[in-house]
Amino acid sequence: GLRPNDYHPDHRNAGLVVRDAAYMVQVPNVLARVEPTETNPVFLYLQDGFETPYPFQADIAVDVGAVFETKVDALDAHESQMYEWLPWIGGYAEEVPDGADARRAWLGERMRQRSGMNDRVREALIEQYGTERAEQVEHAEAFEVTEYGHQPSPEDLRRIFPMVPEVGQATYR
Repeated sequence: GLRPNDYHPDHRNAGLVVRDAAYMVQVPNVLARVEPTETNPVFLYLQDGFETPYPFQADIAVDVGAVFETKVDALDAHESQMYEWLPWIGGYAEEVPDGADARRAWLGERMRQRSGMNDRVREALIEQYGTERAEQVEHAEAFEVTEYGHQPSPEDLRRIFPMVPEVGQATYR
């Protein structure tokens, strides 16, 4: 989910709803026809660049290089966000080219330049993939375990993220 300190009101409120749901899924009679869960699920935050009230913590990072183009295609489908209002707000609307193919190519290049890689993500990759393999990763997505819901063990996270190889003694908060 999204952290509830996002700049966008939809994102911020979605983060609050997920945080509230992390508790309410176990409460009997919240919804008359829905049984409470027996155990609380793991809730994860998506990576962001916000520093307040605290910086994003990369508890697990996944190499997404193999699906990078698919991710760009998915973002390309959000035309108003990717080619209109984000460029307008960011002050780079004049960079957006005309035509679907040119826009898709521009977005792909922009995403390659903004890989989401930072020291926190790189450290998580090294911990999970080992130094040699982590150095080869160009595109990663990172997740932070929320303080709400089940607190997963390293084994739980390996089950949730089976694509991450078992390397070393990975530790999580």
